[in-house]
Parts: sequence; C-alpha cells; structure tokens
Amino acid sequence: MLVATFASDSTGSRFVNLDISVEVWGAALAAIAALLLIDILILHRVPKVPTVRRAALETMSWLLVGASFGLVVLATWGAKAGGEWFSGYLIEYSLSIDNVFVWAIILSHFKVPSNYQHRVLFWGVFGALVMRAGFIFAGIALVNRFEITLVLFGVFLLYTAVKLVLGGEDESNPADSKFMALVHRLVPSTDNLDGQKLFTRENGKRLATPLFAVLVLVELTDVLFAVDSVPAVLAVSGEQFIVFTSNAFAIMGLRSLYFLLADMRARFSYLQEGLAIILAFVGVKMILTFFDVHIETWISLLVIALVMLASVGFSLRDTRDDTISISEEMPPADER
Repeated sequence: MLVATFASDSTGSRFVNLDISVEVWGAALAAIAALLLIDILILHRVPKVPTVRRAALETMSWLLVGASFGLVVLATWGAKAGGEWFSGYLIEYSLSIDNVFVWAIILSHFKVPSNYQHRVLFWGVFGALVMRAGFIFAGIALVNRFEITLVLFGVFLLYTAVKLVLGGEDESNPADSKFMALVHRLVPSTDNLDGQKLFTRENGKRLATPLFAVLVLVELTDVLFAVDSVPAVLAVSGEQFIVFTSNAFAIMGLRSLYFLLADMRARFSYLQEGLAIILAFVGVKMILTFFDVHIETWISLLVIALVMLASVGFSLRDTRDDTISISEEMPPADER
C-alpha cells in the first residue's frame, strides 16, 4: 500500500510539508521514465522532422500530462500543495522558453540535420532531469540549514532580472566557446555524422560524433539556466517532491516546444521583459519570506500566469501591427 501522508500546515509554515514515501517517489519516477520511453521508442523511434501541426499537438499533450499530474498532487495533498506545484511548473516552463531559443542557436550553428535534432534534445532533457535533481536537493538543503540563503537567492534573481532588461539582444553565441575546443581535446572525435548516433567507429576506434559535442553544449546551457530557475522555483515551494516533479514535467515538454517555437523568437519581443518581471517577483518573494512576510501561493500563481500571458499578448500584438504597417506601405500590384 502506498503511503504518502500530508503533514498539516496549520502551524503557519511558509510551505507545505509532505511526508512522501519511497513508494510514491518510485511511482513518480516510473511514470517519468515511462513517458520518456514512449517518446523515444514509439513516437520518435524513426528520425524525422515534426510538422508544425505535430509539434503543436505534442506540446499540448505534454501540457495536458503536466496539468494532470498537478491535479493528482492537488487531489492527494490539498490546495496548498497543488498551488505550489502549479506555481513551480509555470515558473520552470516560462523560464525555459529562453533555453529553447538557445538550443535553436546551438543546433543551427553546428548544422545538425533537422531529423536528428529530437534525439539530441531527448538525451539533453534526460541529462537535465538528473542534474536538476542534484540542484534541487542541494538548494533545499541549503535553505533549510541556512535561511540567509533565501536572501542570497532573492538578490541573485533580482540581479538576473535587471540584467535581462538591460542586456538587450547582445547575446554571445554559446557555440563559440573554448569549452567546445576542450571537449574535442578530451574526447576523441570525428567530424562525420553516423545517423543519430552519439558515438561511432572509424578505423577500429570508438569516436564521438558531432552530435555528442552538441549534446554536451546543450547540457552546459541547461546548467546555466538551472542557476536561475531552481532558486526561482524554491521561492514557491520547499518540498523536494513538488519542486522536482514540477521541474521534470516542465522540462519534458520542451522538445516539442522547441520544434514549435525555434524559428519564432522575433515574434516574442516582450519575452525578456516578462521573464525579468517573474524573476524580480520571485526574488522579492524570497527576501520577504526571510523576514516572515509571506505571499500566498495563489497570488504567486496568478502573477506568474498573468505576466506570461501579457508578454505573449503584447508580443503578438506588436507583430501583427508590424505586419499591417508593412502591408500598408506596399504599393498595389498594378503600381509595381
């Protein structure tokens, strides 16, 4: 019998406190593993380029799967736990959108064939789940042991928010780095692809294909993004099960989101500002929590959702206005 008791938060603790059994952890990890296996062995067993329609359907499916798991948390452990789960999910998903565009830069720079990109991103997501687990458990342990960490995380998120606003569009290409030269130096490699394999054999030697170097860089960018997103999620929950599973279900849906949005970055002109507002909000929330000023979970959830909807809405409105103004400036066909 699965045992997962809800520790009452009537004492006024800032976060829900769950006693999650090994069986429940095992069931959640098994569900995540099963979804990944279905994705790689059934849905994407044959390398091919997803159509926009298929990418949209898969994105909606992953959102539905994530929401379903969140509803299970809500039904099993109550409104507070459910609110924290959905807040963490929304934070991770929204902050990961920028990661999707960085993937597009990397895959484009290394000219990875479109039909092989899903396999690289699959292993990238798998590695991200493992690394996020380490970040999350370490971060929660630090917060529990040294509460001043809340302030440090909060200040760091405020700094990141300011940098997002002031940084503009001047971004360095993550593929142009000494790190990649180091990978080639440490791992015997070839410049030739062998389908979607990460390693191949040439002249009897086992060599890494270019896809392996791309995978390493994808993992590196996820580590860099986790430095922002994990502290942000810790602002809305201190429960390991909630933080990890909300991160996991958000991350698993990023591959389909990539194929849907990779070429649409220019249309999301207010994305940076939206992410900056979210980071600033959760940064302030962490600092206030240290001083025993608590913002209700439902307020956090509402703010995050409204900011993301507003940034997408304003971006699409500007794109539509630009399209209209361009069409108005074009002379009629018979005058050209």
